[in-house]
Amino acid sequence: MRELGLDADSIFDHPDIKVWRSIPERENATLDASFQGRPIRLHIKRYRTHAGQGTLADVEAKSIELLITANIPTVPLVGWGSVPDGRSFIISEDLTGYEAADKLIAAGAPSESILQATADLAAKLHNAALHHRDLYLCHFFVNADQPSDVRLIDAARVARLGNFLTRTRWIRKDLAQFWYSTLALPISDAQRHAWMQRYSEQRGFPSAQPFIRGIQRKVRWIARHDQKLKVDQPDRNVSIPS
Repeated sequence: MRELGLDADSIFDHPDIKVWRSIPERENATLDASFQGRPIRLHIKRYRTHAGQGTLADVEAKSIELLITANIPTVPLVGWGSVPDGRSFIISEDLTGYEAADKLIAAGAPSESILQATADLAAKLHNAALHHRDLYLCHFFVNADQPSDVRLIDAARVARLGNFLTRTRWIRKDLAQFWYSTLALPISDAQRHAWMQRYSEQRGFPSAQPFIRGIQRKVRWIARHDQKLKVDQPDRNVSIPS
């Protein structure tokens, strides 16, 4: 980072860092640069000051480390830090050669292999006693040349699952978020049920049917919440520029 002319303070005002989304809690930005003779793209989250203990960047870094420890493929973490006024930042390297699963499917990529790989990774996440809390299809990044190679991104809210009651609630939320995120894509109900069945088998359950009704109820709640967010924060779901 020093070789790129960056330190903690300049993360917040460097002219080459381009903000592509600004929402109440953070800014998302990119930095395109050259390092040791090769082009790189860095993704930077700049968190605003918050009232909680520690910084939001610390929380996200620990969440990424939970994934790494559980052998869940995720983003290459470059570094994180903070400045005295409580603002913080986290930096990761671009997943070159990977694309968001929803974009690949929307563009016509074969969905079966992508869905199978995401089901396997979601099951691996929950088998490791972790939950994501933003388990939308767009947060699975797929190697376009090898669809079985999938990484899970946006780990800011990844955490350990708690006791049985809270564990069931958080897993259901993860699965409902995934289900909801497929509704606007050329993915059929049969494919969604097949995804759930593959996920369930990877978890050691013979059938997905006992879970489907509860997940669909949660999907309806997410749909209502999402519509409210689109009105209150229309820039929240803007896509990162290529």
